[in-house]
Amino acid sequence: MSDYTLPQWHFLHGQPTATGLLRSQPEDFQVDELLPFSADGQGEHHLLQIRKREMTTHQLARKLAEFAGVKAMDVSWAGLKDKFGVTTQWLSVRIPGKETPDWASLNDDTMQVLQALRHSKKLRVGALLGNAFTLTLRQVEGDDDLDNRLQQVRDTGVPNYFGEQRFGHGGRNVARAAEMFAGRRVKDRNKRSLYLSAARSFLFNQLVSERLQRHGLGLLPGDTLMMPAGGSFFKSEVDDADLVDRLARGELRLSAPMAGSGRYGDDEADRFELSQLQRWPELLAGLEAARMKQERRPLLLQPQGMSWQREADTLVVKFVLPAGAYATSVLREILRYEDAQSIENQSVNG
Repeated sequence: MSDYTLPQWHFLHGQPTATGLLRSQPEDFQVDELLPFSADGQGEHHLLQIRKREMTTHQLARKLAEFAGVKAMDVSWAGLKDKFGVTTQWLSVRIPGKETPDWASLNDDTMQVLQALRHSKKLRVGALLGNAFTLTLRQVEGDDDLDNRLQQVRDTGVPNYFGEQRFGHGGRNVARAAEMFAGRRVKDRNKRSLYLSAARSFLFNQLVSERLQRHGLGLLPGDTLMMPAGGSFFKSEVDDADLVDRLARGELRLSAPMAGSGRYGDDEADRFELSQLQRWPELLAGLEAARMKQERRPLLLQPQGMSWQREADTLVVKFVLPAGAYATSVLREILRYEDAQSIENQSVNG
């Protein structure tokens, strides 16, 4: 079986030299969800904006279900948020009838209900515009080129890698996916979905890393380009100077495939993508057998509204990312950081 140990994927701006510590305290990792819609003010779904501290989304959902006296399936969310941090997210609770619980009575040191609104529809996974991050790095050292690197990340972006948390410790979720594709039965639907996602994400990261290492941000004949808004895409023409200019201005984006069933063309870009995916034939075949459809994802991630502040050995970075993007993919291009919580978990479990 192939080795699914996570490699050091290519750095767009070169490997950083500065170091720092992330999440030495919960307030160092702050995330605020951004919804793409407003509550309509009616209906049986209670749309709640909640700020939580050191609590998982699942723990919060159970607490809401118990308080409202409803089943777990009546509580939903748009996205999962880390336990160790201060995160603001939206959840919906379905309560038939006109009853309105006293949501504010739930407020304590671990959670605060910021808004409680009525809405006619259930909040579904993925129904997010994006997330606003405020990350505090402490014990920052070796930062001679840090300001210049921050400007490069702000102006050019970073590889749109899936974060390491997607793959499990040491890439074990990818290995589990390979075992599943080889015949190991996985009854739990959530685990099956987790393994499928890990396999696709692993292939995407590998392909993007190799693409940037070989070709940088250059346009290949037959590249599939995406519009910044809406996700529509089209094939590029050979030697189209206008497309190169539009890429440079951010009007178009390079993309890479999320592996699954679907045909590849015979342009240079298609041949390159297929050759990279075929390095892991068991994963590619398994995803196709699972009827995962080939999709496209932007090759680069562009942080929005990015700003930073330095004080002594502390760096505070703020930016907004679209749904499905990882703050750690931005952070890894800025400095070599250690996650204090990961270190603590390893010492406890070790």
